[in-house]
Amino acid sequence: MLDRRCLFVLPLLAAVATRAWAAAEPVKIAFVDTGNTGRSLMAETLARALAARRNLPIAVISRGLDVDPFDEAPELNARRLMAGRGFDVADHRARRLEAADVAHADLILTMTPAHAAKVVALYPEAGSKTFTLAAYAAGTDTPIPDAWGKPMDAYRAVLAQLDLYLPPALARAVRSAPLPQGS
Repeated sequence: MLDRRCLFVLPLLAAVATRAWAAAEPVKIAFVDTGNTGRSLMAETLARALAARRNLPIAVISRGLDVDPFDEAPELNARRLMAGRGFDVADHRARRLEAADVAHADLILTMTPAHAAKVVALYPEAGSKTFTLAAYAAGTDTPIPDAWGKPMDAYRAVLAQLDLYLPPALARAVRSAPLPQGS
C-alpha cells in the first residue's frame, strides 16, 4: 500500500528535480565529421530541433576535422534534405574543430570510428567524452558514411541513420548530465 507521505514527498521531489534540471547548464554536444558540410551539419540541425521540440537542456555545434577553406558551404543534397524538413542551412559555413570547442563540449559525437580516433589523437583530454554517434546511441560502432559527391540516396541513408541515432543519444546525454552545483 502506498504510504500517504509519498503523496506529498514525490511531487516535491519531482519539482526539485525539474527546477534543478531547468537551472542546469545545457549539455554541450559537438558533432564532428570530416568537412562539416554534410553529416555533422545535418546532425547539428536535427539535434537542435529535436532538443527544442522535447524541451531538452542541450546546446549543439558541428565541426570538421579537415575543413576545406575553399569549400565551406553546405553540400547541395544536404541542403535539399534539410529544406525538405523545413530547415534552411544555406548560411552555414564549415568550421574546424578547435581546442576551445573540445574544452567546452561535454560530449563529442563523431560520424565514424576514424573521426573519434583523430579527435582523441589531436586532443587526448577528450578521450572520455568522445564517441561515435552510433556507439553512444546504440552501443554499436556503425559508421555513418560520407555522402559527399554521391547521389541523393547516399544522403537519404545518412539522414536515416541520424534519425535512428539522435533521439537515444540526446536522451542519454541528458540522463548522464551531472547535476548542477548545490542541488
